[in-house]
Amino acid sequence: MFSPEFRNRLDAIVPFTNLQPETVEKVVDKFVIQLEAQLADKNVTIELSDEARKYLAKIGYDPSMGARPLGRVIQEKVKRPLAEEILFGKLAKGGNVVVDYDGELKFQFEEDKSAKGKKPRKDESEDAEESVESE
Repeated sequence: MFSPEFRNRLDAIVPFTNLQPETVEKVVDKFVIQLEAQLADKNVTIELSDEARKYLAKIGYDPSMGARPLGRVIQEKVKRPLAEEILFGKLAKGGNVVVDYDGELKFQFEEDKSAKGKKPRKDESEDAEESVESE
């Protein structure tokens, strides 16, 4: 990243103060937004309750390391439980996930109703019939 010559010239230590809980919660939101972007092609959205956000911020923050462990916490506590539902469960066709915290993280899955049992509009079905007849 930096050349050894440059690093050897550094002779000061820059102290950083601990992050405020509100700042760590914003970092949690950033990770959730990134996760939502990854799941956009699966039509999955995520809503995080304030309690869940505070819980993830609390367990993902280390005073000596800052918010670095937060990525791993989001991976273990949010991504992994969602993976099974996205691949084989209620979110296989998309939907919304509400993540809440009440002593433990709880997930509520709302299937995407627009994808389930969607009937084609009248003009779409007529177009399909016309293309079949023209062949």
